[in-house]
Amino acid sequence: MAKIYVVIPAKDEANRIGKVIYQTILQGYDQVIVVDDGSSDNTIQVARQFGATVLSHPINLGAGAATQTGVEFALEQGADIIVTLDGDNQHFPDDIPKLVQALEEQQVDVVIGSRFLSQNDDIPAIRRLYNKIGNLITTLITGALISDSQSGMKAFRANFARKIDFHFNGYEFCTEFIYLIRHHRASYTEVPIKVRYSEETLQKGQSLGNGIKMAYRFFKHFI
Repeated sequence: MAKIYVVIPAKDEANRIGKVIYQTILQGYDQVIVVDDGSSDNTIQVARQFGATVLSHPINLGAGAATQTGVEFALEQGADIIVTLDGDNQHFPDDIPKLVQALEEQQVDVVIGSRFLSQNDDIPAIRRLYNKIGNLITTLITGALISDSQSGMKAFRANFARKIDFHFNGYEFCTEFIYLIRHHRASYTEVPIKVRYSEETLQKGQSLGNGIKMAYRFFKHFI
């Protein structure tokens, strides 16, 4: 049976991370890795109390860096499949089996959970706008047409994870992930996922200004 590890990057998520871990373990995934990215609250303590393996960055390095740290640890532990999701409780852990099933049944390397393949009326208009901008940038750079290029919920095989080498630590990580899929000619698909937003989630997400800076850095590096 495949060893499935779930990686959850988190920063200042003490009020939400416990629920994310608990619901993930309920799905039967007890290999839960939380990577604390320089939190100023007690995210680390809460994550440990709920049964996660906790890795820690002493300072904030970015969501991409935290994800990479978790993926590298999962590979060291012998993971066959790695799943990533956000630590702010916007994702539903009960969608994880759907991603894993698609990975196994369709025999692809990567499955991306898309917020936009299902009816998610709760997605704020500004989030839809940011995602369209992110998709446009991703398509220009990679040629890939993906409905949710900025999704933090993914499942992928360890063999693919061992091939990739990231250059970006922030939210550029999502676009670079798609770039690396194309670069390594990996197979991929998308599946619909649910999503929920809170005031805290919206405050922590990408802004238009950050998106512009991200695009500039990415084009400067790859173009």
